[in-house]
Amino acid sequence: MKNNINIKNRKAKFEYELLDKYVAGIKLAGTEIKAIRMGKASITESFCEFQNHELFVINMHVEEYSHASHFNHNPKSERKLLMQRRELKKLEKEVKNSGLTIIPLRLFINERGIAKLQIALARGKKLYDKRDAIKDRDSKRRLDRIKKDYN
Repeated sequence: MKNNINIKNRKAKFEYELLDKYVAGIKLAGTEIKAIRMGKASITESFCEFQNHELFVINMHVEEYSHASHFNHNPKSERKLLMQRRELKKLEKEVKNSGLTIIPLRLFINERGIAKLQIALARGKKLYDKRDAIKDRDSKRRLDRIKKDYN
C-alpha cells in the first residue's frame, strides 16, 4: 500500500525544545482514517494529555469525510494513542514530575497502511530562546547565499 501522507507540525520545533521522540498508533473510526488518507487533517494546535493512565491527543482536527452518511465523526474529538505500557508510564512520570508536555510532531501512514503519530516530550521555549533560533536561522541562510554566490 503506497501512501505518502506526512502531515507535520511546523511550529513545534520553534515553540518547544524537543527532548525524546516516540511513535504511537491512533485509535480511529473508519471515516477518520479515510479523511487522513485524503490528507484532510491538521495537528498544529494539538497536544497530548493523560486521562486515567491513557494518553489522548487533544485538538487534532480531522475534517469530516465527504462521502460518508450521517455516521460521520466529530472533527475535534479526543483520540486515544496506542503505546506500550512501559513507555506510557515513563511519559506520565516525566510529565507529572518535570512539568514537561507531549506534543505531536507529524502524522503519517506507515507501509502497512496504518496511521501513526510521532510525538515528542518537550519543554516550552522562552522568548529569548525563540529570538536566538530566528537569529541562527537568518545567519545560516545568509551564509548559504554567500556560498552560493561564491561558487
